[in-house]
Amino acid sequence: MPAAAPGTRLIASDWRSLEAPELRLAWDGLARRASEPNPFFESWYLLPALRAFDPAGAVKILRFERDGVLAGLVPLHRASRYYGRLLPHWSVWLHGNAFLGAPLVEQGAEPGFWTALTKWLDRQGGTGLFLHLPHLPTNGPSCRALAGIAAAQDRPLGLVYREERAMLASPLSPEAYLEASLSGKKRKELRRQFNRLGELGELMVERRRDDRDLSGWIDQFLALEHSGWKGGAGSALASHQATTHLFREALHGAAARGRLERLTLRLDDAPIAMLASFITPPGAFSYKTAFDERFARFSPGVLLQRENLSLLDDPQVDWCDSCAAADHPMIDHIWRERRAIGRYSLGLGGPVRRGLFRALLRLERGEIVTGAEP
Repeated sequence: MPAAAPGTRLIASDWRSLEAPELRLAWDGLARRASEPNPFFESWYLLPALRAFDPAGAVKILRFERDGVLAGLVPLHRASRYYGRLLPHWSVWLHGNAFLGAPLVEQGAEPGFWTALTKWLDRQGGTGLFLHLPHLPTNGPSCRALAGIAAAQDRPLGLVYREERAMLASPLSPEAYLEASLSGKKRKELRRQFNRLGELGELMVERRRDDRDLSGWIDQFLALEHSGWKGGAGSALASHQATTHLFREALHGAAARGRLERLTLRLDDAPIAMLASFITPPGAFSYKTAFDERFARFSPGVLLQRENLSLLDDPQVDWCDSCAAADHPMIDHIWRERRAIGRYSLGLGGPVRRGLFRALLRLERGEIVTGAEP
């Protein structure tokens, strides 16, 4: 097994110890240098999520340092069940409102990060037979480096599930992109809906990247989302105290770091469609959207997405991840590019344990893998 490079170390910490300002400052610096943006693992999002969903501190934060500088970070936890099966393993920690599992790793540090992480798991993994990596971009630098390290170590690595979700990435202008995506008939219908909506009152689009009136905007978003079918199903952010607190803290944290864009369609100053996006150059993430279902015949959510194509003119943003499920009935018809997201499993331990994992991996690949999370 390759030894850790001189000047590097991996530190496993209780996440609660990372609340210290100096550690958060180093963490924020890593996020700006990361080769693969992931807002869900930045300090302003991950710490509120852990406070909400892991108050006992079961999740470990693994930090990779090079010459004393933070160069990699990922949250891990032990899990006893794997997609319904009793099978102990380690997994990158995610929750229902985190849509990417790529570690934060400084550009060029990916091989060292994976080498240190696999070495730590081989020694500290306990009964965990493998490491599960959900929601990892299949063509990103982390995945490529992981595949290289697995091959060099003769370590089994398997892609156990793959999906594609909508992505916005084009050199076209917003107007040209819309023309290429939607038929002339559909574009005419959107113009008609916008005009009819404007006949009901003063219609305006508001876009902000500051924190002005942010608390009030958050209140409006939570109320708007809860007023629709998600509220009735109990899946709205405001349906649960934990997700309400996460949304509030994360948006304030993102705004404080210049990571938040708010897009709102208002009728007589009342929001009828709202979108919160995270701006993480060179990418962006469409985080949460809501619309007033009383105006559904005017397609306010689609009208707002038409305005959201202005991201194509932003010199900081080369692409935007929709964070939507595959085959989404709305965004898939507007955003034409796709981002491949996979779930990988990586064998741990010595030859015997790796051999056992290879057998399990062959078995899993021969089965139908469901979309449920561990």
